[in-house]
Amino acid sequence: MSEEIIRKIIHIDMDAFFASVEQKDNPELKGKAVAVGGGGDRGVVAAASYEARKFGVRSAMPSKTALKRCPHLIFVKPRHSRYKQVSNQIMSIFHEFTDLVEPLSIDEAFLDVSQNKKGLPSATAIAEEIKRRIKEETGLTASAGISVNKFLAKIASDYQKPDGLFVIKPKMVASFIEKLSIEKFYGVGKVTTEKMHQIGIFHGKDLKKRSLLELTRLFGKNGAYYYNIARGIDDREVNPNRVRKSVSTENTFLDDIKSKEELKKRLEEASLDLHKRLKRTKFKGRTISLKIKYSNFDQITRSRTVLHEITDYREILDLSNKLLDQLELTDSVRLLGIGISNQMKSNEVIQLTFDF
Repeated sequence: MSEEIIRKIIHIDMDAFFASVEQKDNPELKGKAVAVGGGGDRGVVAAASYEARKFGVRSAMPSKTALKRCPHLIFVKPRHSRYKQVSNQIMSIFHEFTDLVEPLSIDEAFLDVSQNKKGLPSATAIAEEIKRRIKEETGLTASAGISVNKFLAKIASDYQKPDGLFVIKPKMVASFIEKLSIEKFYGVGKVTTEKMHQIGIFHGKDLKKRSLLELTRLFGKNGAYYYNIARGIDDREVNPNRVRKSVSTENTFLDDIKSKEELKKRLEEASLDLHKRLKRTKFKGRTISLKIKYSNFDQITRSRTVLHEITDYREILDLSNKLLDQLELTDSVRLLGIGISNQMKSNEVIQLTFDF
């Protein structure tokens, strides 16, 4: 019987990335409560410094709410080109250690260092060196999680933030997961957490008691994932060629919009912006989605799939309008978004149908 190979996976997550970049570039902001985003009545927090988080300020929070919680909060407009520049520096550091780097977003990535370019003896030593290099070259801090798979490494990186480093060793896995609160499980969102609480699942040990059949019945195709992670099983490989799954754009309005006619005007702007993003990213997909958030923060989405790739501005606008026409507005609208997904695989052939 061949010996099981234990992988060494690192998850690196930058600490309050956008806000930290702003504090680094502007020393006057250092140590202060900073929010990146719009500070007006209709603004939304895109990111918050740790000084702001102490007051309960979080990303995606309305700016008015954030200011109530932290009256001395300083708002800074986002500078996405600057964040991308710093991100590229950080990703370059990762690639000095391994080619198996899978970015999850602009400020985090998985690294498989089972074999590494530097010949360092342990994943912990690699993570420490990466953290040191990031601090030295960008002035920013990162948190690192280390374990035998992506699920555990992701959890570990969040365990001692900010500027943390936490290792979940193979012999620790079972006991660690059993004690872990279900809301801290990577891949278990807010809605699923609430559903699990309703049926008596609060920690990993509770989830582990449920059978695969029961979890599949309760949570559909995700049931198998929950069954496996309760046992520390995650066979997903670090994929350096991770494919973009969608491109989207959205806008929060300064004033709520009450009519479809006005929303259709805004759809023209959104369609043009989405078209530009598709060209820039070279992304092509066949499903268009419309997202609406009402003034009471209820949210709905509608989508439509066609047989061909959607690339033309006029078609984006036409399909978006058709999705909007299907809706009966139940309240005034504060946010409108559209996106393209469902990219065609290179070996996929579309079956055409004909009328006889």
